[in-house]
Amino acid sequence: MTTRTQTTLTETQRGPAERLLDVVLGGSAHLWHHRPGLDVAGTWVAAAHADAKAQARGRKVAPGLFVPAAVKLYGQLLELYRLNPTLMAHFASYALTQTDWRDLKVATCALMLVQEHAGLPVRDGQGQVAFHDDDFRAIGEAMVLHYVRRSTRMLTPKAVLRVAELLETPEIARLNRAAGFGDPASRKPPLGRWKRVAQKWLAAREANLPMLQGLVKAGYKETLKKLARKAGYKPASQGFFEVLGWKQKQADAGHRQVGLHGLTLVKRERFDGLSEAEICEWIELERLSYKEVVGRLPKDVGLTPAILAALLPSLSDRDLRLMTPTLEELGLLQEPDVKARWERAVSRATDQRSLNIAKNVRGEDLRRKLEEASDNAARQAVAEATAEADVRVMFLIDKSGSMEGAIEQSKEALSRILAGFPLDKLHVAAFDTMGTVLQPKAANRTAVQHMLAGLKASGGTVHGAAVHALHRAGVRIPEEAKLVVMVVGDEAGEAGDQFARAFRGCGYTVAAMALLVNVAGARGNTVRTGASQLGVPFSEVSVGQFADPYQVPRVLQALMDAPRVAGASQSGWVDRVMSTPLLKVA
Repeated sequence: MTTRTQTTLTETQRGPAERLLDVVLGGSAHLWHHRPGLDVAGTWVAAAHADAKAQARGRKVAPGLFVPAAVKLYGQLLELYRLNPTLMAHFASYALTQTDWRDLKVATCALMLVQEHAGLPVRDGQGQVAFHDDDFRAIGEAMVLHYVRRSTRMLTPKAVLRVAELLETPEIARLNRAAGFGDPASRKPPLGRWKRVAQKWLAAREANLPMLQGLVKAGYKETLKKLARKAGYKPASQGFFEVLGWKQKQADAGHRQVGLHGLTLVKRERFDGLSEAEICEWIELERLSYKEVVGRLPKDVGLTPAILAALLPSLSDRDLRLMTPTLEELGLLQEPDVKARWERAVSRATDQRSLNIAKNVRGEDLRRKLEEASDNAARQAVAEATAEADVRVMFLIDKSGSMEGAIEQSKEALSRILAGFPLDKLHVAAFDTMGTVLQPKAANRTAVQHMLAGLKASGGTVHGAAVHALHRAGVRIPEEAKLVVMVVGDEAGEAGDQFARAFRGCGYTVAAMALLVNVAGARGNTVRTGASQLGVPFSEVSVGQFADPYQVPRVLQALMDAPRVAGASQSGWVDRVMSTPLLKVA
C-alpha cells in the first residue's frame, strides 16, 4: 500500500535537495564486491586489473562489503535525514520502487529501520497522549516486505541479510549511535526493527512453501539459513527445514520443538555416473537452475553445449549477457534460437557492463552487439527521464587549451552517453574561442567516437561560442519543449553572465543546466554562475562517474529530469523523488 504526501519543496529545503543530488551524482552506491580488491585512498579497485601505481598505493581488501564506500554513502544519507527526514523517506521509497540500485536499496532500508521517528506517542503538558510521531521505521519495514511477482524492484534474500550486515559494521554502528539511534553505552549495534521484519519476511515465505522452494531453486538456500539464524526465526512447521534441507538438533537448553524428528530431507546429489543426455533430461524434468547444476557436474563431463542449452530457460537476461564469452566458446550463439534469445537480452540492458564483457569475446559481431547493449541502457535511461515532456539537449564540449590532458576522458564519457539520445533532439557543439557544431552519423557508440575523434585541446575558452554556433546552424527549440544544457569541461572561461546572455540572445529558454566536470588544471565557475543568472537548476557530476557501468543510466536520469514547472530552481529529478508515494506495510 502507498500514500501520498506533500510533494513541493520550499526554498528553505534547497540544502537537502542539493545533498540528495550529491548522493546520486557523486557516488555509484556500489558497496559489495565479489572479488579481491584494493583500497586506493578510499576507492575500490579490482585487484586483477589494478595498474602498478594502484598496487603500490593500495591496501588489499577481501571480497565483500567495502567499508569506506559504505561509510561515505551511509554518512551522506544520514546527513540528508538530519536535514529533512521527509525527503529521506521519499528517497527510500523511490530507491526501492523506481530504481535497480541494489546497494542503495540496502543502505536506505537500513537507515529507515533504525532512525528515530518510530511512531512513539507525544504527550502534552498533563502527560496525556496528544498524538503519535511519524513512523518512518514502517517505511523500512515496507521496503523489506514489498513484493511484486517477477519484479526486480524488491529486496532479495541476500539484500535483506545485507541490511543487517551493514548495520552491524562497527563504523556504521558508530554513526548510528552518534545520531542517537541506539544506546551509546551498548556494545550491540543498533538494528532497529530489522529482526522483527526479517522474521515477518521469513514467516511469509514459510506460509507459502512454493515461494520458499523457488528461492531455494534460485540459489538462496544458504542465504535463507543465515537469515533465519541472524533473525532468531522460529519456524512453525517442519516443512521450512525440509525445503532448506536443514538438519536440526536440540539446543543445550532443550527448548526446541519443531524439526527435531521425522524430517524428510532431500539431499542434493551430484551427477556423477550420469551421461550428458541423462543430465539434460534431469535438468528438464526437475527444471533445475544454473546454480543448482554447475556444482554437481562430473569432472569428466563438465559444462557442455547441450547442458548449457538445457539450462537457458533458467537464465535471466542479465545472466545471458554476463555469460556471452561462455556462450561463444561453446558455439551456442550459432544456434538461431539461442542467438535470438541473447539478442533480446542485449536489447533490454539496463547497465553498461557489456562494455567490459566485450573485451572478453573474440567475434567482432558479438563485440559490436555488446556495445549496442551499452547504448540501449543509455537510451532506456533517457527515455524514462523524458517520458513526461518533450526534452531537447545541448552538449557543449570544452576543447580549449586548458583541457590538454583531459580531452580524451571527455571523449570516453561522451561515447558512453550520447548514443542514448534521439538524434532529432540532440545538439552538440565543441568550443574554444570559436564554436563548431558536431553531429553523429548514427545513434550508436561507434558513430559518437568517430564524431569526437578529431577534437584536440587548443585555444581560449568561450562557452557562449558553442551556443551561437548552434544557433547559426539553424537549431531552434520548440516553445513547448524543455531545453537541458550539459557542459563538459573544467568550467573555466568567460563570466557567467556573459554565458547566460548567449542563450538569451539566441532565443533559447533553458530549463536546467549541468556540468560534467573534467579538470586537468584549474577549475572555473562559468556554468554555475550562468545557471544562477538564468535562474535554472544546476547540477554537476565528475566524468569519472561514467567509468562505472552501473552509474551511467542513473546519472543520466537525474540530469535529464528538467523541472516540471517552468522557471523552477529545483531539479526535476528531486521533484520526481518527492512525488514518489511513501511505502506502507500492507
